[in-house]
Amino acid sequence: MLGVSASAATLCVNPGGSGGCSSTIGAAVTAAAPNDTITVGKGTYHEDVVIRKPLSLIAGSANTTIDATGLSNGINVDGHNHPGLAHVSVTGFTVRNANFEGILVTDSSFVTIANNHVTGNDKSLAITQTGPDCPGLPSYFVMFQGFDCGEGIHISGVDHSTIANNLVEQNAGGILISDDTASTHDNLISANTVQNNPLDCGITIASHLLIPFLPQQPFRGIYHNTIVGNTSSSNGLKTGEGAGIGIFAAAPGAQNWGNSIVGNTATGNALPGVAMHSHSPLQNLNDNLIVGNTISKNGADSDPGTTVPTGIDVFADEAVGGASPITGTVITQNIIKGEGIDIAVATSGGVTVRFNSLFGDVGVANLGTGTVDATLNWWKCSRGPGANGCSTATGSGIQTTPWLTNPFQSTSGSDE
Repeated sequence: MLGVSASAATLCVNPGGSGGCSSTIGAAVTAAAPNDTITVGKGTYHEDVVIRKPLSLIAGSANTTIDATGLSNGINVDGHNHPGLAHVSVTGFTVRNANFEGILVTDSSFVTIANNHVTGNDKSLAITQTGPDCPGLPSYFVMFQGFDCGEGIHISGVDHSTIANNLVEQNAGGILISDDTASTHDNLISANTVQNNPLDCGITIASHLLIPFLPQQPFRGIYHNTIVGNTSSSNGLKTGEGAGIGIFAAAPGAQNWGNSIVGNTATGNALPGVAMHSHSPLQNLNDNLIVGNTISKNGADSDPGTTVPTGIDVFADEAVGGASPITGTVITQNIIKGEGIDIAVATSGGVTVRFNSLFGDVGVANLGTGTVDATLNWWKCSRGPGANGCSTATGSGIQTTPWLTNPFQSTSGSDE
């Protein structure tokens, strides 16, 4: 880990506190000096572990569990109340039963969350019509996380960090990337398996910036994050509200731009495999890239008006919500199968759709007033869109010629 000093020590934890070890993780964290390493022996620890200094927290066994029953979080990397927090690593734990997020990271840099099993969190959630859905949730989250208690892993105000190789399942939602506390940028979300989270998306990238209400924050946003090599499946099925990967802007002025969705697998989710939604004025969902993903058997999305399973959608609510057009979206090198509509576009901004292998009945549907450059795609057969047995292009403003006469071939040499 970067920044480790020559004098960094290794502390230990085991349930009995034997051998000079602490009996709780929290006690070891308190005793640790900056840049120390804490190894935690197998067992179950009933704790809400709050980390306020640079350190490495490492589970010594696959059977090392933080059970946060009745507590806010399993692990809280708390840069929000400790400005400048950086160089924290958390690896190898099972984290379960927290009232809110299993693992929460706020306002921190160079954090690594890897090889954890985050399951069964968001226990405070109780959907009601008369009160808060997540009573006790911190005030800076309550406006937008009340319906999901923050999901399994949540990063907000985080930069240059890595969330990798985690199994995230049976929480309200999977992994949440937001800007509730500060901008979130230049992070890597890689090789996670996010599945069976019943109320929300597998991976949610959601800007919650509120320009009219937060004048002390001249800029927030979510940008330059890379979501690569993850598997997102069977999310949002209980409510019908979960995409495989969602890029969203919630409030006026929200900023969610320049992110890359690369090489993921999204299958069997309640909403499209990848969904982009802009709903209000002054929002920026521009210049996002959707590249090289494998997408299949996901759900429809009522916002842009798709009524059949949909692979990818790009939607700006310009007519009703006054949203700005979404521009600069590039959708390329994706394999989309088992959908009624492979790619749906509903914005007056131009969208580039090239070098995809489209196998649905409708390869590209333009539901908006903008143009779609849909050249150089494979349309399920060599004769091009609309030919017998090929995918079709529906709506106006779609350019489809020339097209590929064979499925797109990746740089690895395999046919897609």
